[in-house]
Amino acid sequence: MPYDERTLARLMDRLAIEEVLVRYSTLIDSKQFDRLAGEVFTADAIVDYTRAPGGIAGTVAEVTAWLSKVLAPFKVLQHMLGNFDIVVDGDTARSTCYFHNPMGLGTPDGGVSVFWCGGRYTDELVRTPQGWRIRHRIDDVLYMQGLPSAPA
Repeated sequence: MPYDERTLARLMDRLAIEEVLVRYSTLIDSKQFDRLAGEVFTADAIVDYTRAPGGIAGTVAEVTAWLSKVLAPFKVLQHMLGNFDIVVDGDTARSTCYFHNPMGLGTPDGGVSVFWCGGRYTDELVRTPQGWRIRHRIDDVLYMQGLPSAPA
Protein backbone atom coordinates (compact mmCIF):
# COMPACT_ATOMS: atom_id res chain seq x y z
CA MET A 1 0.00 0.00 0.00
CA PRO A 2 1.65 3.26 -1.07
CA TYR A 3 1.82 6.20 1.31
CA ASP A 4 1.60 9.83 0.34
CA GLU A 5 3.98 12.50 1.68
CA ARG A 6 1.50 13.75 4.31
CA THR A 7 1.04 10.27 5.73
CA LEU A 8 4.79 9.68 5.87
CA ALA A 9 5.35 13.10 7.51
CA ARG A 10 2.67 12.33 10.11
CA LEU A 11 4.25 8.95 10.86
CA MET A 12 7.72 10.54 11.15
CA ASP A 13 6.35 13.17 13.58
CA ARG A 14 4.67 10.51 15.66
CA LEU A 15 7.84 8.42 15.87
CA ALA A 16 9.93 11.48 16.74
CA ILE A 17 7.51 12.40 19.53
CA GLU A 18 7.49 8.86 20.89
CA GLU A 19 11.30 9.01 20.86
CA VAL A 20 11.26 12.16 23.02
CA LEU A 21 8.82 10.54 25.46
CA VAL A 22 11.01 7.45 25.74
CA ARG A 23 14.16 9.58 26.05
CA TYR A 24 12.62 11.32 29.10
CA SER A 25 12.09 7.95 30.78
CA THR A 26 15.56 6.70 29.87
CA LEU A 27 17.23 9.84 31.22
CA ILE A 28 15.22 9.69 34.45
CA ASP A 29 15.93 5.99 34.93
CA SER A 30 19.66 6.50 34.37
CA LYS A 31 19.65 9.64 36.55
CA GLN A 32 20.98 11.83 33.74
CA PHE A 33 18.82 14.75 34.84
CA ASP A 34 21.16 17.37 33.37
CA ARG A 35 20.29 16.16 29.85
CA LEU A 36 16.53 16.75 30.25
CA ALA A 37 16.74 20.48 29.46
CA GLY A 38 18.40 20.08 26.08
CA GLU A 39 17.06 16.75 24.88
CA VAL A 40 13.49 16.58 26.16
CA PHE A 41 12.11 19.96 27.23
CA THR A 42 12.00 23.43 25.71
CA ALA A 43 13.89 26.17 27.55
CA ASP A 44 10.61 27.65 28.82
CA ALA A 45 8.92 24.34 29.70
CA ILE A 46 6.77 23.92 32.79
CA VAL A 47 6.64 20.49 34.39
CA ASP A 48 3.90 19.60 36.88
CA TYR A 49 4.44 16.74 39.32
CA THR A 50 1.88 18.03 41.86
CA ARG A 51 -0.50 15.15 41.16
CA ALA A 52 1.92 12.87 43.00
CA PRO A 53 2.50 12.94 46.77
CA GLY A 54 5.14 15.56 47.55
CA GLY A 55 5.47 16.64 43.93
CA ILE A 56 6.28 20.11 42.65
CA ALA A 57 5.59 22.18 39.57
CA GLY A 58 8.12 24.48 38.01
CA THR A 59 10.68 25.19 35.36
CA VAL A 60 12.93 22.50 33.99
CA ALA A 61 15.79 23.76 36.20
CA GLU A 62 13.61 23.63 39.33
CA VAL A 63 12.23 20.21 38.53
CA THR A 64 15.63 18.83 37.56
CA ALA A 65 17.08 19.89 40.92
CA TRP A 66 14.09 18.35 42.72
CA LEU A 67 14.30 15.07 40.78
CA SER A 68 18.02 14.69 41.45
CA LYS A 69 17.31 15.05 45.17
CA VAL A 70 14.20 12.88 45.57
CA LEU A 71 15.37 10.08 43.28
CA ALA A 72 18.92 9.87 44.65
CA PRO A 73 18.13 7.10 47.21
CA PHE A 74 16.70 4.74 44.57
CA LYS A 75 18.87 1.89 43.29
CA VAL A 76 16.35 0.98 40.60
CA LEU A 77 14.17 3.22 38.43
CA GLN A 78 12.38 1.74 35.45
CA HIS A 79 9.72 3.41 33.35
CA MET A 80 7.62 1.44 30.92
CA LEU A 81 5.48 3.50 28.55
CA GLY A 82 2.49 2.58 26.46
CA ASN A 83 -0.81 3.63 24.93
CA PHE A 84 0.66 6.58 23.06
CA ASP A 85 -2.10 8.96 21.95
CA ILE A 86 -0.45 11.65 19.84
CA VAL A 87 -2.18 14.40 17.87
CA VAL A 88 0.04 16.57 15.68
CA ASP A 89 -1.20 19.96 14.49
CA GLY A 90 1.50 21.56 12.37
CA ASP A 91 4.41 22.47 14.63
CA THR A 92 2.57 21.65 17.88
CA ALA A 93 1.30 18.40 19.29
CA ARG A 94 -0.59 16.95 22.24
CA SER A 95 0.31 13.60 23.71
CA THR A 96 -0.96 11.29 26.41
CA CYS A 97 0.83 8.10 27.32
CA TYR A 98 0.62 5.77 30.27
CA PHE A 99 3.50 4.71 32.48
CA HIS A 100 4.22 1.87 34.88
CA ASN A 101 7.20 2.70 37.08
CA PRO A 102 8.79 0.16 39.43
CA MET A 103 11.18 1.87 41.83
CA GLY A 104 13.59 0.11 44.17
CA LEU A 105 15.22 1.24 47.38
CA GLY A 106 18.23 -0.56 48.76
CA THR A 107 17.71 -2.71 51.84
CA PRO A 108 20.18 -3.19 54.71
CA ASP A 109 20.94 -6.74 53.49
CA GLY A 110 21.94 -5.47 50.02
CA GLY A 111 18.66 -6.32 48.33
CA VAL A 112 16.08 -4.08 46.77
CA SER A 113 12.62 -3.22 48.09
CA VAL A 114 10.39 -2.44 45.10
CA PHE A 115 7.20 -0.44 44.92
CA TRP A 116 5.20 0.56 41.87
CA CYS A 117 3.52 3.66 40.67
CA GLY A 118 1.65 4.25 37.48
CA GLY A 119 -0.26 6.91 35.71
CA ARG A 120 -0.17 9.06 32.64
CA TYR A 121 1.85 11.86 31.15
CA THR A 122 -0.09 14.60 29.40
CA ASP A 123 2.16 16.73 27.24
CA GLU A 124 2.11 19.71 24.93
CA LEU A 125 4.99 19.56 22.48
CA VAL A 126 6.48 21.93 19.96
CA ARG A 127 8.70 21.35 16.95
CA THR A 128 12.06 23.09 17.43
CA PRO A 129 15.16 23.25 15.23
CA GLN A 130 16.51 20.39 17.39
CA GLY A 131 13.35 18.31 16.95
CA TRP A 132 10.21 17.81 19.03
CA ARG A 133 10.41 18.99 22.64
CA ILE A 134 7.95 19.02 25.53
CA ARG A 135 6.71 22.52 26.42
CA HIS A 136 4.33 21.47 29.20
CA ARG A 137 4.05 18.17 31.06
CA ILE A 138 1.61 16.93 33.67
CA ASP A 139 2.62 13.77 35.53
CA ASP A 140 -0.64 12.31 36.79
CA VAL A 141 0.05 9.48 39.24
CA LEU A 142 -2.98 7.17 39.29
CA TYR A 143 -1.76 4.49 41.69
CA MET A 144 1.04 3.60 44.07
CA GLN A 145 1.50 0.09 45.43
CA GLY A 146 3.87 -1.14 48.12
CA LEU A 147 5.14 2.32 49.01
CA PRO A 148 7.95 2.16 51.59
CA SER A 149 7.18 3.80 54.92
CA ALA A 150 9.76 6.56 54.38
CA PRO A 151 9.84 7.54 50.69
CA ALA A 152 12.47 9.98 49.46
